[in-house]
Amino acid sequence: MAENPLKKFFRQPKVFVTLPSGGIFNKPGSLSGSPENMPVYGMTGMDEIIIKTPDALLSGESTVRVVQSCCPNIVDGWDINNLDIDAILVAIRIATYGNTMPVVHVCSNCKTDNNYDINLSTYLEHFTQCSFDSDVVVGDLKIKIKPLTYKQATEFNLENFALQKRLNQIVELTTGDERTTLMTDIFNELGLLQNKITVSSIQQVETPTGVVTEYSFIKEWLDNCDKTIFDAIKETINKNSDAWRVPDQKIKCDSCGHEDAIAVELDQANFFAGA
Repeated sequence: MAENPLKKFFRQPKVFVTLPSGGIFNKPGSLSGSPENMPVYGMTGMDEIIIKTPDALLSGESTVRVVQSCCPNIVDGWDINNLDIDAILVAIRIATYGNTMPVVHVCSNCKTDNNYDINLSTYLEHFTQCSFDSDVVVGDLKIKIKPLTYKQATEFNLENFALQKRLNQIVELTTGDERTTLMTDIFNELGLLQNKITVSSIQQVETPTGVVTEYSFIKEWLDNCDKTIFDAIKETINKNSDAWRVPDQKIKCDSCGHEDAIAVELDQANFFAGA
């Protein structure tokens, strides 16, 4: 077969990004090349259609397909963890649309609409400076935690979405004792979901006699351990979440000079919809 004469005009990598996690949480074979210098290509026309498809966004399928298209060194997009996914999406946006992102904000003081250009490189710099605290020590126990994979996070988000939807329907359609009973059931399910998320965030538990990695054993232990242990694990998970959260952007109103702090959501629906 003859070589395509247009091949030299195929897209080229526009950005090279370092995975904030260093790739240490990825399964063998889910990455190729160095996690410290990963090429990122701009989206194709098909990628842009996929990333804006509502059903595919909800399931996470569109994100995985676009990540694997724009970051060919990522072999399994579902295995990307929560520490890396935002940095990857920022890099894809930069490679596709440029380094700035326009946002509109209504001044909280004078209510004037203002247009701003957010420098996305600051987010990549933020992620490179973050660190993940994986160790929780309580007495004789050494608990090692890990970030959720994108697949786990998506499944948990879908489960939470379904429960919240049921809860809203109960509030709207039921009254009295029936509402109380149904709401109690939903809150119990939400509690079980939170426990499932916590168990999935534990890589191993080291005891004086050995190391436990089996999910079922860890789940049974977490269901029966002292509250102080559970609280220590949750505190570390929450601290990591806060540390890795995208920082607010400080902006100043052109009309009155008032300063506000705005949060830029990196979820795919908002982050790419206005591009």
